[in-house]
Amino acid sequence: MSSHKSLSVLLAGTALSFTALTFAASSVSAAELRVFASSQHRPDVWRKAFDMYEAENPGNKIIMETGGNTSELQAQYLNTVMSAKDSSLDVMILDVIRPAQFAAAGWTTPFNSTIGDTKAFMSKYLPAYAGANTIDGKVVALPAFADAMFLYYRKDLLEKHGVAIPKTWSELTVAAKKVTDAENAPAAGRQSALQGLSFQAKAIEGAVCTFLLPYWSQGKDLVTDGKLTFDKDAATKSFALWKSFVDSGVAKANIAEVATDDTRKEFQAGEVLFAIGWSYAWGQFQTDASAVKDKVGVAVLPAVDGGKPVSCLGGWEWGVSSYSKNQVEAQKLVQYLSSPKISEFMAVNASLLPVFPELYKDADVLKAVPWFGSAQEIVTSAKARPVTPRYNEVSEIIRTTVNAVLAGTMTPEKGVEQMESRLQRVLR
Repeated sequence: MSSHKSLSVLLAGTALSFTALTFAASSVSAAELRVFASSQHRPDVWRKAFDMYEAENPGNKIIMETGGNTSELQAQYLNTVMSAKDSSLDVMILDVIRPAQFAAAGWTTPFNSTIGDTKAFMSKYLPAYAGANTIDGKVVALPAFADAMFLYYRKDLLEKHGVAIPKTWSELTVAAKKVTDAENAPAAGRQSALQGLSFQAKAIEGAVCTFLLPYWSQGKDLVTDGKLTFDKDAATKSFALWKSFVDSGVAKANIAEVATDDTRKEFQAGEVLFAIGWSYAWGQFQTDASAVKDKVGVAVLPAVDGGKPVSCLGGWEWGVSSYSKNQVEAQKLVQYLSSPKISEFMAVNASLLPVFPELYKDADVLKAVPWFGSAQEIVTSAKARPVTPRYNEVSEIIRTTVNAVLAGTMTPEKGVEQMESRLQRVLR
């Protein structure tokens, strides 16, 4: 039995492709396609989309596997499958940082022969995603959905205590202390203490963004033209900021154990005032099972004092395995999934940010998720994590150092010293 079959078979998706590239049902050969996707990005909604695809393409069957609650776990699994040249997996979803790596390893099939004029085809997408999926002129994957980091906040509690949405991290600290002191007082009668801020400090990909947010806000870059441009002072201030949240009690003491979906779950349970998270969380905040339904606001991330607010670019892409025995059908499925209609469908039904600019003004999208109307500017201005062929090593250095500093096993100064030394060995 394939190792895939041990994963949860939960998910699937469907859509309509570009008008010029619509495939009649009769043109798609009957096939069983196995698709791997993240377990945290609304597999229930993707399943509905795949059901539509099957209905429009009789004889085709989509089997969806989900797994890995973090980008790292998903990458580890896919690395194992691809290294084994396993042909049972046809299509896979990839973190925006992965298409270049998978293409370099020969694990994905380019789309150039099936999409025609590649520049014209990719120009329909938001530029960041067209760029992330085009490597040396080859389109190695197609966008699934966009993403960026935002500040979620309890609008009901800010209004209750007369607190404005913070524009700087210093303002957030003051706001968090005021609200949590009042809400956690015995007279408030809370069953569990309200946290001021939740963010990602576990040694996962989200911790890379955690480090970079205040670092970038100081106007600094980590890598320029493939070379290390490390600023020790900015890095020290970044670590010191996050550590100050723990030391002051704004963030919980064991923040080093918090991964991306942990932040979402804590906020959704009503245990957090401010949360740094990705767009996918919004839809889950609005379910009937959510303790914060209709109580959530979304804002631009705060800036460091004297700096500018910066978000971290995220997003996910669909790739076709180079070992798939269903190349034609797999590529047609991915084009179907990476289309305006499906982008709209997932925005409306799963609150996943569109990859097409026009959808940020679409009436149906804005009716379902009103704040998406102001999200495009944040997404298009978000910064991408360091671009380098050795990104895996860069990521591992940053996230493990963030984790050590926030766990209290390393001082910010020592963390910066070790990070710089290790990055210099990787990026000479």
